[in-house]
Amino acid sequence: MNAPQPAANASAAPQKKGIPVGLIAGVIALVVVLLLPLPDSLPPAGQRMLAILAFAVVVWLTEAVSYEASAIIITSLMAFLVGTAPTIENPAVDYGTNKAISMALAGFSNSALALVAGALFISAAMTVTGLDRRIALVTLSLIGTTTRRILIGAVAVTIVLSLVVPSATARSACVVPIMVGVISAFGVDKRSNIAAGIMIVVAQGTSIWNVGIQTAAAQNLLTVGFMDKMLGARVTWLDWLIAGAPWAIVMSAALLFIVLKMLPPEADAIAGGKEAVEASLRELGPMTGPQKRLLGVSIGLLLFWATEGKLHPFDTTSVTYVGLVLLLLPRFGVMDWKTVQSRIPWGTVIVFGVGISLGTALLTTKAGQWLGDLVAHHTGLDTATPFMAFAILSAFLILIHLGFASATALTSAMLPILVSVLQSMQGDFNRLGLTMLLGYVVSFGFILPINAPQNMVCLATETFTAKQFARVGIVLTVFGYLLLLLFAATWWRWLGWI
Repeated sequence: MNAPQPAANASAAPQKKGIPVGLIAGVIALVVVLLLPLPDSLPPAGQRMLAILAFAVVVWLTEAVSYEASAIIITSLMAFLVGTAPTIENPAVDYGTNKAISMALAGFSNSALALVAGALFISAAMTVTGLDRRIALVTLSLIGTTTRRILIGAVAVTIVLSLVVPSATARSACVVPIMVGVISAFGVDKRSNIAAGIMIVVAQGTSIWNVGIQTAAAQNLLTVGFMDKMLGARVTWLDWLIAGAPWAIVMSAALLFIVLKMLPPEADAIAGGKEAVEASLRELGPMTGPQKRLLGVSIGLLLFWATEGKLHPFDTTSVTYVGLVLLLLPRFGVMDWKTVQSRIPWGTVIVFGVGISLGTALLTTKAGQWLGDLVAHHTGLDTATPFMAFAILSAFLILIHLGFASATALTSAMLPILVSVLQSMQGDFNRLGLTMLLGYVVSFGFILPINAPQNMVCLATETFTAKQFARVGIVLTVFGYLLLLLFAATWWRWLGWI
């Protein structure tokens, strides 16, 4: 046996880390809310759910623990805190941990969660077959090679992939290496305005088209899940597209204008880009059988999503699962289950399910309604017009998003409360439509790189600084907010959503 080597072992041993400050702050927030005097109109279970919500918001804001770990902690807190609280129907009887844990896991039976899992499967299939890369390269080859055309091409690639790759992170992870190759072919410094502009357009364009297409982002599907639970209805894929795509088109044009003005390219035309794209396409060779089958299934899904309620009665989730069956069939399919397991981020599914459970439990325990009434009454929103309410709540979401690194977490924490505020408002207006429009605003991750995973993927290329990103993002956010108000006063009002 070798003699121990204390010095070497001491240097190699991992350093012990203390309890994260954010986790301690979350526990303090939990305890403080629990110790507050209980209002007569708020059931004890509701107060405990508000305490859990306070804990979740602090932990998510500070990223004290991973989102997956926070989801498990939240589930445990709901099981024991709500489980030992008296029921609303009969205060002499407690919920019990069995009923409370069922409440904490209710989100896993929601169709929106199934759609998220299906979307992650399709994203994995795109990556495995290389179809996403082929689509991006073909789109770029059709656009052209001047710097302006490359920027337009980056937006065009984002739009096309948003239709068939239902994951913002997966889309950016596919596009970024291609654009890095184009930048290298240009032979320009990666810290040039050209390189910075291309990568910022990829990141910001991804966020913009998260708004335009319902299946483009997990937070949209979570919004649909809350619609089902809280309002008993939901917006179809086509209705979402008709309302959101025009806004996204105008925003895309604004993004290109802002980037060209704030980061003017060093040259208008640089040789090499077209050759690099064509060389990459040649390396891919002709379309493979799996790529052709996946493309056929993807186009079929788009057609069925777009015609839901028009040509057939089948909902988006059910149609998606038929597509998954085809992609898993022996001989016809594009990958087996073992490959799927290793490529799907199951933690995302867990966080999504717990997010729906959290929002649903806030309603079940009357916490959401109580907080919604409180906010509406003290802010005057209960008597505000739908347009004014949308303007105020949108500004609130944009500001609070600065502290969130996950739009899914932001949706889980805030959307149930905002829907409760809408339900507390007076008058006859389209609460389903306003919920959808507030769901659009959740994707406003334009200012800080940390506000969206696609921003971080692009930042990792070291082609731009956080300061450059924020300068473009602030202008884009202000323009986007004003555009929201313009659309709310015109297009969305004409469509009957506000």
